[in-house]
Amino acid sequence: MSPPSAVEATNGPSTKPSNIAAHEPGQSEAEAKVKMPIFPGPPKFDDPYKERAYLKGRLAAAFRIFGKYGFDEGVAGHITLRDPVDPTTFWVNPFGVSFSMIKASDLILVNEEGRVIDGGECRLLNSAAYMIHSAIHQARPDVNAAAHSHSIYGRSFCALGRKLDTITQDSCAFYNDHVLYESFNGIVLGEEEGKNIAKTLGSSKAALLQNHGLLTCGQTVEEAVFWFVSLEKCCHAQLMADAAAAGRGGSTVKIGEQEAQFTYNTVGTSKAGWFSAKPLFDLIHKETGGEYLE
Repeated sequence: MSPPSAVEATNGPSTKPSNIAAHEPGQSEAEAKVKMPIFPGPPKFDDPYKERAYLKGRLAAAFRIFGKYGFDEGVAGHITLRDPVDPTTFWVNPFGVSFSMIKASDLILVNEEGRVIDGGECRLLNSAAYMIHSAIHQARPDVNAAAHSHSIYGRSFCALGRKLDTITQDSCAFYNDHVLYESFNGIVLGEEEGKNIAKTLGSSKAALLQNHGLLTCGQTVEEAVFWFVSLEKCCHAQLMADAAAAGRGGSTVKIGEQEAQFTYNTVGTSKAGWFSAKPLFDLIHKETGGEYLE
């Protein structure tokens, strides 16, 4: 069964190289010899109801990916997707249903007042999911999807009260594009706390919620999911690298600002996030036989 993922090139045929060369720091356009390929992008829809059906399938796949990676802790964790039919509402997982069992038909639709107005048989709503995600979706019209869960390395790193260091190529995707939310007031059950998280997030793609866990967002659910998976691995890498460096009485080597920005321009964009997630979604489709689409 072929995966329901896009193969449409956003700027032309994906087999042809781009005319835009990849510039290394300090290199002129004439000196740049490596040309970047044109990546495919998400499919476009003329009918918002067809788009809704497609996106619900992608959101269900996102939960299967989170389940596969072990980003579940009891009933904690949520991913939301802005509804293309009514953008003031969003789809989210029903409270208490395993990520690894979620299907498109299980998802629930929530309005700005926190009322479940459509969805599967189980219509329990995680109050924290509503408080955090509703505030983000209202504050950020560009954000169509947001993800939060209590992953082990993310929540471990978030106990340090610091932002991520730029020590790997992968961490460059978050260079000047993630924040630290330093307040922890328990489970997010208050509207003000959700608004404070959204305010701190600002225009960034990710937040480290101190003593809590990771939060990522994007223009697509694929992008939000990939940023979460990648940020979790970056936290893991830094925890190990810091420990190894400290054991030698030293510190990690940081990537320079110019090099980090150059790398960010390649791996940290919305298009890069979407395309990087594509293999994850294709694999979950093959492994589940497309069951999540039901």
